[in-house]
Amino acid sequence: MQLDQELLWLVGGIVGLLALSSTITFFLKRRAGGVSKVVANLDARVKAWWIMVAVFGIALATGGLGSVILFGFMSFFALREFIPLPPPRAGDHRTLFWAFFIITPLQYYLVAMEWYGLFSILIPVYAFIFVPTRSALAGDSEHFLERTAKIQWALMICVYCVSHVPALLTLRIPGYEGQNAKLLLFFVLVVQISDVLQYVWGKLFGKRAIVPTISPNKTVEGSGVACSPPRPSAPPCGGPPLSRGGRRRCCRSCSR
Repeated sequence: MQLDQELLWLVGGIVGLLALSSTITFFLKRRAGGVSKVVANLDARVKAWWIMVAVFGIALATGGLGSVILFGFMSFFALREFIPLPPPRAGDHRTLFWAFFIITPLQYYLVAMEWYGLFSILIPVYAFIFVPTRSALAGDSEHFLERTAKIQWALMICVYCVSHVPALLTLRIPGYEGQNAKLLLFFVLVVQISDVLQYVWGKLFGKRAIVPTISPNKTVEGSGVACSPPRPSAPPCGGPPLSRGGRRRCCRSCSR
């Protein structure tokens, strides 16, 4: 990882933005007397952003292998929180053992080895086939499809999706060698800005909830604004947003 001026500006901007947010929420809490649900929600979001930035900072400081191990543990604990939501049946115990201690470490091992061909299909192809097969061998057919779907999508959300974050640090982009940390920070900025805009815009102007029975605070107006910032700043190939000199520079496949 190359520690240049652009990276320092990005890190300083993120920390400054969070410091400003913490200051605003502090005064809002004092003004509201600690009883406003909106202020309490905003304060919880800011604290979550601090934790998220700290995790990404540790990932950058430890380098490629360190970030793989860090996010591997994050996936393990996320899977641990996701699975017990419905109490698992005895017939799923061995399937869960494979999900926690075989499939999850193997996914991150492939990320560390930069074996993209297998890393990209291990869970959505092989694990999706293996999970129902292993559950069927247990001989418990009650709510079979429901049980296997929960384990499959737990792996997909908590392991497969999260594993793409450290995978950003292993990308080899021509003309962008050693600067993959900026991709990770760009990812953090997009998430932060989208979260702030959808929350603030939804509270100020939101009228139509997307799914009122599940998440009444998510509005059409807020989500529409939240989805707009990444579009003009991200190149079509998913490469670095801007290269030296301010020009867009994507991968070779985009220039063919």
